[in-house]
Amino acid sequence: MTVSANGGREQAPASTGLDWAVATLSAMFVGGLYLDGWAHAHGRVDQSFFTPWHAVFYAGYAATASVLAVAVVRRHARGYAWRWAAPPGYGLSLLGVLVFAIAGASDMVWHILFGIEAGIQALLSPTHLALALGMGFIVSGPLRAAWRRPEPASGWAVQAPMVLALTSTLSVFTLFTLYVHPIVQPAAGADHPYAGSEAMGVASILIQTGLLMGTILIGVRFGTLPAGTLTVMIALNAAGMGFLNIHGDYPLALVVAAGMAGLFADLLRTLLRPTTGRPLAWRIFAFAVPAVFYLCYILALALTEGVAWSVHVWTGAVVLAGIAGWLLSYLLLPPRSLERR
Repeated sequence: MTVSANGGREQAPASTGLDWAVATLSAMFVGGLYLDGWAHAHGRVDQSFFTPWHAVFYAGYAATASVLAVAVVRRHARGYAWRWAAPPGYGLSLLGVLVFAIAGASDMVWHILFGIEAGIQALLSPTHLALALGMGFIVSGPLRAAWRRPEPASGWAVQAPMVLALTSTLSVFTLFTLYVHPIVQPAAGADHPYAGSEAMGVASILIQTGLLMGTILIGVRFGTLPAGTLTVMIALNAAGMGFLNIHGDYPLALVVAAGMAGLFADLLRTLLRPTTGRPLAWRIFAFAVPAVFYLCYILALALTEGVAWSVHVWTGAVVLAGIAGWLLSYLLLPPRSLERR
């Protein structure tokens, strides 16, 4: 048995194998969340907590939690103190396991007392929000682990878990805000039941820009992302959100448009190289990515069902999305004059 220095106080080293296991199982865990969301959106749930959708969802949690628990026990057996047995980056994931377990038990009681939530109620229920918090802590573990490594790794073989973690984290955010998501509620579309609801539509674009660009800018700012990361993240998230659209057929055109915007984001990242040492490139990147994303979105609507909004509204929405991304860039990279204070 290997005993760590300082009486077992050293934290266990990170493991690429653990990153892969947690990232893969977390993706399945989030997939179960989307399956349950699809069931709620399409009226496939009854007044029982014990549904096949919940079974898949909680099985994903159990598998991910088990891998994390086994990793901690094995490291403790090698001589690490319990306090330091979690690999760097996974302490918050273990807290998430506990939060999710408490929230899950509370959710069962909540359903028994108040029934099964319908529509937006399922996204605003306190127990469901607690589940979302626990999920966010769990699935972001490989991302934090990558940040904690002394030397950044390169290549998809070792960086793919970080990409999956970014995608899973974003997907938790977007599912719990699906009532203000332009793919689920395309208010700018001519055939949408809420066509003409300009205020709600623009608000949804701004909210999702904040979630999307917040996730992207954190990944670009603190990680070394492999080529194609943004395409994978944006396209997979859009594809998942498409299943939650209950208005007509699957919104393939909007999902393809999101994938095209992801390709542009990766190209722009390669050309501009937005880093802390290149603040102008950072600002341009933060503005251009959401602006092009929603320009592609409006174009996809125009080529399919048509755009209900006037040119004044949709062009303004595109510009506002860019401004929102640009403003977020200052939170992660303040002006140098402020950094020196």
